[in-house]
Amino acid sequence: MPALLFSFMGAPGGSGANPMAGMLLPMIAIFAIMYFLVMRPQAKRQKEHQKMMESLQKGDNVVTAGGIYGTIVGTKDKDTVLILEVDKNVKLNVSRSSIARKIVEEEKKGS
Repeated sequence: MPALLFSFMGAPGGSGANPMAGMLLPMIAIFAIMYFLVMRPQAKRQKEHQKMMESLQKGDNVVTAGGIYGTIVGTKDKDTVLILEVDKNVKLNVSRSSIARKIVEEEKKGS
């Protein structure tokens, strides 16, 4: 068994095995580690953010990517533009994609 493993990994000794085969296993391991530590969590966060974006509705308290806090009071242009009320009689038109997160009730009580 060890001889088979060493011949696959291209150990010195002139077994005639392809030296690239020995580099294949570490490269696969590095890719798997990158997938589970970087790519998979990012895809999960992106999916959760997309779900939140689709669930936005009138009356939700949100924060934009620029840090502006407001309440959604309406929409325009086939729901691609949100109208945020940031203060009494102060309304802003913002792109739906600029919403960073929705503020939940626990966050409001803590402030």
